[in-house]
Amino acid sequence: MENFTAAIPNHRCWVPILDNDTASDNGSRILSQDDLLRISIPLDSNLRLDKCRRFAQPQWHLLHLNGTFSNVSEPDTEPCVDGWVYDRSNFLSTIVTEWDLVCESQALNSVTKFSFMIGLFIGGIICGHLSDRFGRKFILTCALLQFAITETCVAFAPSFFIYCSLRFLAGMSVEPISVNSHLLMLEWTSPKFLAMMAVLSSCAPNIGFMILAGLAFLFRIWHHLQLTMSAPIFFFLILTRWLSESARWLILINKPQKGLKELRKVAHMNGMKNSGDLTMEIVRTSMKAELEAAKTKPSLRDLFHTSILRKRICVLSFIRLFFTVSIIGLAVHLQHLSSNIILLQFLISALAILVSVIGPFVLNHIGRRITYLVLMSLRGIFIMIAVFVPQEMQTLRIIMATLAGGISSLCVGVSHLHTNELLPTTLSDILCQLALDLLWRLLHLQCVYCVSPS
Repeated sequence: MENFTAAIPNHRCWVPILDNDTASDNGSRILSQDDLLRISIPLDSNLRLDKCRRFAQPQWHLLHLNGTFSNVSEPDTEPCVDGWVYDRSNFLSTIVTEWDLVCESQALNSVTKFSFMIGLFIGGIICGHLSDRFGRKFILTCALLQFAITETCVAFAPSFFIYCSLRFLAGMSVEPISVNSHLLMLEWTSPKFLAMMAVLSSCAPNIGFMILAGLAFLFRIWHHLQLTMSAPIFFFLILTRWLSESARWLILINKPQKGLKELRKVAHMNGMKNSGDLTMEIVRTSMKAELEAAKTKPSLRDLFHTSILRKRICVLSFIRLFFTVSIIGLAVHLQHLSSNIILLQFLISALAILVSVIGPFVLNHIGRRITYLVLMSLRGIFIMIAVFVPQEMQTLRIIMATLAGGISSLCVGVSHLHTNELLPTTLSDILCQLALDLLWRLLHLQCVYCVSPS
């Protein structure tokens, strides 16, 4: 969302001789805008208008200088004490233009993303405990309600601090929504439709990103875009009424009758006429292994119990950590890769959908490891090209960023699939939490020490 609501437009200092309609100083009205900018705004090291400083006094002599003279003293400059003038050709309003998050305050723009990431991290920690205690459906509904309320309130945030606080609360609800919805889909989907479910679930976020890009094109004021994206979430709260609670969870917490009731209800919805014949004895027999496993809780020590397990954990943790960091870096810094972030977002999402559809067929014929190796190599090459290609070559940068972003979607799916196949389920959950912890620390360093291009 911040790619659009927190986009940094081109800007320069506000100067009276150019931006004050009532000013009529030294016949400045007869001068062109380029001339007025020349005498009011100094040039930076790239010979472009400085975005953070202006001349203390208009430098009229610069109108008559066609070359560089050694006897000309350096004019005095000053910060933008009267504010900034923003280019509103792409976005009429962003949080950057509303709270002047540029120049000395530009680091605060990273704080908006960081506050959301902290919420995401904390939500990931408490998600499992709350879901195991109160149930998948209940936590999913509460998280949806929290996300809808906080994201809607963000559109009316009166200050930057309140904005970041609300984004933090919104981030806390993302992981419970994602994890619990995925678990319920896995549990209530027939095995023969699991592949289709995996494709649809991986396409869903990218369809949402495409819709976001289209709405960002229509709504150029960040308040309107934020409200348009958040208000419909209340509609999904109504749909949770027809969700079924996890029967597996109900049985594991010693509520077998409620679990049996949910199983019969879903069986009846699926058209099974003999759903009433399902008994508790049949359920306990089919879940015997799970009921035995539930009596023992895995610990961190179990991760390094055998040498093969240690090797797999180290390799998978290393791969998963660094490709996740690069995915987040690419997702939150689209503006640094292309000036047309709406088009770039749409193209990346469209390619990700295509890749997600053909991904299962590639995995079944080539295998996980070879597919992962090829995808990661191509993705790294595309990102390196996009970073080091000159900004003047916008078309090539957009193509490379689109390919890298599209491949990232399949990389995520392959990573989750490969991890779940190589490690026991309970241990893979612990591994994911360790990777999230390291990821949070790296993002903290990025927020504090990063230097964004001006």
